[in-house]
Amino acid sequence: MKKITIILALLLSTGICAQTDSLRKEKINQFDLGLNFLGHGEVRGGGLPRSSDPDVQVEGHANFLQSRLRLILGYKRKWLEAKAVLQNNAIWGAKNNTDIKMYEAWVKATARCGLFAQGGRIALAYDDERIIGPNDFATAAASHDVLRVGYEGHGHKVHAILAFNQNISNINTGTYYNDGAEYYKSMQTLWYHYDIPRFPIGVSLLFMNYGFQAGFPDDQYNPARTEYQQMFGGYVNYQPKYLQLELSYYRQTGKEVIQKMSNDIRAWMAGVKLTIKPTDRYGFLLGYDYLSGDDYVSVPRSGTLGSSNSLQLVQHQVERGFAPMYGSRTKFYGMMDYFYESAYINGFTPGLQNAFFGAFGKPVPKLNIGLFYHYLAVATELKGLGRTLGHNIDLLAKYEFTKDVSLSVGYTQMLGTETMNRLKQSSDSKHAEWAWFSLVISPNLFTTKW
Repeated sequence: MKKITIILALLLSTGICAQTDSLRKEKINQFDLGLNFLGHGEVRGGGLPRSSDPDVQVEGHANFLQSRLRLILGYKRKWLEAKAVLQNNAIWGAKNNTDIKMYEAWVKATARCGLFAQGGRIALAYDDERIIGPNDFATAAASHDVLRVGYEGHGHKVHAILAFNQNISNINTGTYYNDGAEYYKSMQTLWYHYDIPRFPIGVSLLFMNYGFQAGFPDDQYNPARTEYQQMFGGYVNYQPKYLQLELSYYRQTGKEVIQKMSNDIRAWMAGVKLTIKPTDRYGFLLGYDYLSGDDYVSVPRSGTLGSSNSLQLVQHQVERGFAPMYGSRTKFYGMMDYFYESAYINGFTPGLQNAFFGAFGKPVPKLNIGLFYHYLAVATELKGLGRTLGHNIDLLAKYEFTKDVSLSVGYTQMLGTETMNRLKQSSDSKHAEWAWFSLVISPNLFTTKW
């Protein structure tokens, strides 16, 4: 009996050793090589602001073809991950179409307890992407050079993001940051998300502190300095079986920098969106966004909205125009995004009201369609003009040939008002229409493990 016990023990130990040896030989390293091609074309009819140069005439239509090619390299093992994305973004026929830039390049280490650290160039996306998102419809998209550390586990997610941007040639100007790749000089962000147990509710809190370069070196009246602005607020996503309710609220405080001059800013926004999806084949949505605007926004008969003058600088002791910062804006204010991609950048804004509703569905397998309407108005009163900007209609369709190949098409029509004409400084804004398509081919070319 004793001999049998010894033999069984030896066999058991041998099996354990063999299992351990097989685990040691497990292929823990993985390398992936992928490709992402985006072919994009637009037919633009009106809606473009008049140039500030009186000798430059803006045509009523502007058509172009564009392509984006990404080569995606990824590496994974148990606790380590790395990714590099090379990107070429080109307008067909334009110069420098052979330029290749690094869209993403980062490494990430993760501990078993849920702590992680990630550094490099990262495409950031948080919540519904209203404040931070890649804005991928712009084809070039957005990424950030940051260090991100945090914790994820047990329904909690905490991310801290740090960034400091600088020019290459800074020997004579110290840390002065001008005409860099990023709009901001430094950024510190804290994001917290919690999924409530046993309830389909997710809650996020966001705080951002970002610095902008103001002034000029060796200028005693407007010396070089970094002015800081704060963004804080939250996002709630309640998603039971057939409904999805999204709530957003954010405030901006601190200093706003316009033409290297700084001013106080006190702005806010609020949004609500309800999506009803009775089945997997169709659904409806409706919602409302309010983005605060500046007082004393002058509407000149020539020039563009956003060009400031001395009278406006005096009147604007406190700016109240909310800026969505680094979000994916075409998701919220119409596919044309008349307001935050172009016209209001680096200038005063009368804000925006966006009331919208729409329907979407899947009439046949692999085909998704949607029809959406936006009523658009300014948030503040304009002297001699009404608040209504216009009515925006978006018609969208997407067909997935395979999991790697899809085609999206869209048509947008803007029925603008005289207020839109004056703010955009373009007679074509009263009736504008755009059409576009996007062909996406994104295969995984190669995967190996060792």
